[in-house]
Amino acid sequence: MEAFDVVVIGAGAAGMMCAAAAARRGRRVLVLDSADAPGEKIRISGGGRCNFTNRHATPAQFLSANPSFCISALSRYTPQDFIALVDRHGIAWHEKTLGQLFCDGPATQIVAMLRTEMADARLRLKTRVAHVESTSPGFLLRLSDGESVTCAALVVATGGKSIPRMGASDFGYRLAAQFGVAVTETRPALVPLTFDGALLERLKPLAGVALPARAACGKTSFDEALLVTHRGLSGPAILQISSYWREGREIAVNLLPDADALAALRAARRQNGKQSPHNLLATLLPRRLARDIAGDTGTLADLSDARLKALAARINDWRVTPSGTEGYRTAEVTLGGVDTRGLDSRTLQARAVPGLYFIGEVVDVTGWLGGYNFQWAWSSGWCAGQAV
Repeated sequence: MEAFDVVVIGAGAAGMMCAAAAARRGRRVLVLDSADAPGEKIRISGGGRCNFTNRHATPAQFLSANPSFCISALSRYTPQDFIALVDRHGIAWHEKTLGQLFCDGPATQIVAMLRTEMADARLRLKTRVAHVESTSPGFLLRLSDGESVTCAALVVATGGKSIPRMGASDFGYRLAAQFGVAVTETRPALVPLTFDGALLERLKPLAGVALPARAACGKTSFDEALLVTHRGLSGPAILQISSYWREGREIAVNLLPDADALAALRAARRQNGKQSPHNLLATLLPRRLARDIAGDTGTLADLSDARLKALAARINDWRVTPSGTEGYRTAEVTLGGVDTRGLDSRTLQARAVPGLYFIGEVVDVTGWLGGYNFQWAWSSGWCAGQAV
């Protein structure tokens, strides 16, 4: 039976970052993962280019039952720290919109960088943890191959339930519950929204239509791209607002966020009342969408002010109530997780279980779309790596 200073369960972004930081401090580290290769979510992220951080990341872009919990980790290991690491490894990158940073080349460069950084740690793949028990102090882990290992510190970096085809599971939450660490409600986040009934039938012919839009739920809104799908709505604006939406609530969609549709319709009616609403809207919106909104309404001159206002509302304030989401199958992250009230914000250690740490997505800290969740992985992983 081998003994390690640290065992990290999960060879994803947070787990590898933690292992690298701990090994650099001279700890004897073992990283376990059931997958065939480490960093699989990194590999597929950002369209294969890995949106590895966001230079504007602050606690304001993260959701949690305790919004202040992430302040310590994000301030101690910042986007600039990770950018410096990427630069040291000679990985070329570029900035897209809204502070999003991507590799110029394949995302596998980030995986290779992390493997190099954790070269002094041992990595065992295709290995599941079958059982964990406390040995006071430390932990005993029984592995799927029949072997057992012990450690002084155990780091849970198993991620959430998102994308189960890549091995995601609720293992981390079950392990937390086993040791008496509370877990908040979990749900899919950064996920497309779905519709049913008459609304879905109306949207199906519009599948593939994409445009800049503003999606809002309550007081929160995002201005990004929107995409109509065969099941409902997707695109960055919808993925972002999905983290704030709950069943039964409506969302408001502004299909023309930079223009006043009513003012444009009134002006066009004054200038050329014989013009059809469809032809006018086709100059402002994708043609298929313009046809759907305008319908068979004759000419602009035929429309009363009340009908003009109703038409404008369908553009600037389209109210719809989703029936649900596409679920964990396509969700980019899991909202909720290990309750931060049970963790030390500086070290990520469970307050009631010395030596047990939770980092990354398994924790109730969820970022916006655009590199924020990777930054939480780097920050929380690094902080735990300094403490174990």
